[in-house]
Amino acid sequence: MKKLNTKKRIVIIGSGFGGLAAAIRLQHEGYNVTILEKLDQIGGRARVFKQDGFVFDAGPTVITAPQIFKNLFELAGKNIDDYVKFFPVEPYYRVYFNDKTYFDYSHPDKNIPQIEVLSPEDVEGYKKMIRAVKPIYEKGFEELSFQPFISFWSMLKVAPALIRLQSYRSNYEFVSKYIKNDKLRMVFSFHPLLIGGNPFSVPSIYSLIQYLEKEFGIWFAKGGTTSLVHALARLFHELGGKIVVNSEVKEILIENREVRGVKTTSGETISADLIVSNIDPAFTYTQLIDKKWRKKNKDKRYSKAKYSMSLVVIYFGTKKQYPDMKHHTIILGPRYKELLEDIFNKKVLSEDFSSYLHVPTRTDPSLAPEGHEAFYILIPVPNLDSKDDWTRIATPFKEKILKFLDKNYLPGLLDNIVTDRILTPLDFKKDYSSYKGTGFSLEPVFTQSAWFRPHNKSEDIKGLYLVGAGTHPGAGLPGVVSSAKVTTDLILKAYDNYNKNDNP
Repeated sequence: MKKLNTKKRIVIIGSGFGGLAAAIRLQHEGYNVTILEKLDQIGGRARVFKQDGFVFDAGPTVITAPQIFKNLFELAGKNIDDYVKFFPVEPYYRVYFNDKTYFDYSHPDKNIPQIEVLSPEDVEGYKKMIRAVKPIYEKGFEELSFQPFISFWSMLKVAPALIRLQSYRSNYEFVSKYIKNDKLRMVFSFHPLLIGGNPFSVPSIYSLIQYLEKEFGIWFAKGGTTSLVHALARLFHELGGKIVVNSEVKEILIENREVRGVKTTSGETISADLIVSNIDPAFTYTQLIDKKWRKKNKDKRYSKAKYSMSLVVIYFGTKKQYPDMKHHTIILGPRYKELLEDIFNKKVLSEDFSSYLHVPTRTDPSLAPEGHEAFYILIPVPNLDSKDDWTRIATPFKEKILKFLDKNYLPGLLDNIVTDRILTPLDFKKDYSSYKGTGFSLEPVFTQSAWFRPHNKSEDIKGLYLVGAGTHPGAGLPGVVSSAKVTTDLILKAYDNYNKNDNP
């Protein structure tokens, strides 16, 4: 029988996927959980824009490993199918090269015939690569994703396995070991960009994403990702949890290095025994905690850290449909390594770009008025270290991108747009409390992974915990939901309520 913790009050700051998943787990365990969300709707980066009859998911649109969501519902004795429906997406991605040729990336059984045409000498190498990523997936996702790294010893214990799996290689180097064709090297190495990492910098352990997709496919939720957000919120409410929107936390209240609650920008003080922050760790430590409670090197650590790129996202709806476009489309520009160098290291906004085009109405036509089409295009750009003035360049940048699509992929687009909007790095900073306006918090390089990443349990403040993209294991829907498992296990263990048989 579970021990109820009805006297333990927990405030979760932010209602992204990590915050919602942590809230469900903790509320299920008998804690009294309240989520505070600064925006007027839940979801964080996964909020929704409804405009002129169109439904635009603001952020995450690629759902892998749907079982991690199913587990949350099963934990509460519920069936996820009663809350949200998932549809498979095929191909997983269409990847356009700069010469307009393309590769329909999908399950290996469908990739191999295309490799035989494009680069037959790479078929055996690809098969070897898929075999090589299996143990990386088993170690990296099934084991390490759910293991808390709160001591350096915990990192040392897994170091031999990481070395054995060649995690010292970059993701691009790992792919290049097996694949020789330059186009195919791009196709099989771009995945770290989905979690904010440069394929030429992040360790090869992130090649596990390929195996994750092989095993579980790519999915989309009926009604958009926002329907998954609201399914989780409904479950949380049914468990007795509380969500308050338009409630921005200004300060985490601390006495004697122990949390006491939070103060909101409206002046309200909310008492809490424990705090779980689902916002950027850098913002949490440097903006929400009084300097006297922070370790002296904290501000320097976060100012000197390596951060993910930011994003520009342009949402638009058309009165014309484009049935040849796939649900998930990657459009690669003329440069690959050089463009990523500009974005991540030089912090330069280049003339050329690569992008991800999302066409959700290919799978769910209900997201647009009848006969219409909904899109968003996401372009990786430098974070705010670049000093670009997005108040000045946002509109010209949007026009440039839409003209590019009109000319190359969506003929007649400019004459058929009926609604649009844009999100820039400034919006990521303002709306999501994102340090430097990043899209994915800290970049997942080796020196910022596992123990080196901000810990799920604060080493500075008793009762403060972190969840989401900026803590272990990292960004992406599987990552942030896994972080909720890691964080809540730490809480349950600390307060004598740990159930080792809990579903991951």
